[in-house]
Amino acid sequence: MDVLQPPRSETPARMEPLAKLPVFWALEGKRVIVAGGSDAAAWKAELLAACGAEVHIYADELSDTFDKLILRGAEHPQGGFIHHCHGWNEAMFAGAAIAIADCEEVDEAQAFFDAARIAGVPVNVIDKPAFCQFQFGSIVNRSPVVVSISTDGAAPILAQAIRRRIETLLPRALKGWAELAQLLRETVNERLAPGPLRRAFWEKFVDRAFSSSDTPEEGVRGLLVEEAERLREAPAHSKGRVTLVGAGPGDAELLTLKAVRALQAADVILFDDLVSTEVLELSRREAKRMLVGKRGGRTSCRQEDINDMMVRLAKAGKRVVRLKSGDPMIFGRAGEEIAHLDRENIPVDVIPGITAASAMASRLGISLTHRDHAQSVRFITGHSRHGGLPANVDWATVADPHTTTVFYMGGRTAPLIADRLIEEGLSPETPAIIISDVSRSTQRDWHGTLSTVASGIEEIGYDNPVLIAVGSALAARQSGTGEVGHLDGYFRLAVGAR
Repeated sequence: MDVLQPPRSETPARMEPLAKLPVFWALEGKRVIVAGGSDAAAWKAELLAACGAEVHIYADELSDTFDKLILRGAEHPQGGFIHHCHGWNEAMFAGAAIAIADCEEVDEAQAFFDAARIAGVPVNVIDKPAFCQFQFGSIVNRSPVVVSISTDGAAPILAQAIRRRIETLLPRALKGWAELAQLLRETVNERLAPGPLRRAFWEKFVDRAFSSSDTPEEGVRGLLVEEAERLREAPAHSKGRVTLVGAGPGDAELLTLKAVRALQAADVILFDDLVSTEVLELSRREAKRMLVGKRGGRTSCRQEDINDMMVRLAKAGKRVVRLKSGDPMIFGRAGEEIAHLDRENIPVDVIPGITAASAMASRLGISLTHRDHAQSVRFITGHSRHGGLPANVDWATVADPHTTTVFYMGGRTAPLIADRLIEEGLSPETPAIIISDVSRSTQRDWHGTLSTVASGIEEIGYDNPVLIAVGSALAARQSGTGEVGHLDGYFRLAVGAR
């Protein structure tokens, strides 16, 4: 069974241009050169020794920092320091793996650079990019897991900020799990052939590593080897699983870490038409992406076809991600999909996402439940299965002036919604907001009242996903002059404000 719409991306995207090739260099037992006795040279020497290199230092004098470093010695068992109490010379390059220098004068930097190149030794002169064949990045050390960040010298402070963020994401215990992975690798490769079973083992390993804040307990290695044995004895076509993932409203930075991990582990991604390209680009390059979108007034996949596709792929042993815009459990028909998968005994789990109403409140700087205006919030579908207003909604209750109501998928019924709320007693002057493409670069928002919603939807249009919010809490930030204040100037009382 084929989907009705062509995939947005069947093949992995080509690699975009790189400023530099990131390379991780093995230096254990290698002879390396550091010329200069400054603090900057000491830091490079310490870094090289931490990789197991034998660091030869050429300098008449050493800074206090350098002296203390040499006295302390290297942390790596194969690393070490040898100080030569004189400047560098061309003979020292013979047999060196790399050469680093801290040169004050450009002429000296040029001479060191030329001598290293003639000897065929990769060279870096500190803080002089013109004399560097390679660069050092900002490092996150969970060795054997090592992350290096480079901005190609354009913004070192930015690289440091990125490093700090990554530091918070990678637990210190990851070092122990990575070391365990090294010990297990050969054993697992002997027991499990390349393909789904080996991948399944390592995915479970990763889940265990990231779900624990502690280093691996004693005996875990043996349990993992037993798990590999069980996988080897499993049927060749073991059952896969389905994960319903909330893609949020569009901004990829609003994804949860768990959602990103699911995308990185997927074999197949069945994604909605509203899922942004930025979110899809976070998925594993090898994963097959299949568009199964359903949009009003357009050719779409039937829900029954999507259900059957998930079952077929999971029974083929695939890890399937059903990627839904917003939150899967809010107007995402997740209940129908979960029920169908349960009937077929397919394992299924759900990773929530940020729903569009929450993103709207965040972007516009408003509270949906401001205690002086609204004590509750409602999310309501803006249309029935047949296109009109939903018939089974208690509109008298919806017209409560102390509630903020957000209508999803109500673009084409916006005037009907406004008329019905006014008919049920809600004041025509009740504040209303219409917003499309929330959190995306194409976001548009209109601010008015219930009585002017019809003109607002004409301004915003129906082509992109639309939210309609109604309630007095929406004007809580409005000043006495009728203007709406916002710290970054984003929230503006203007028709069609972008």
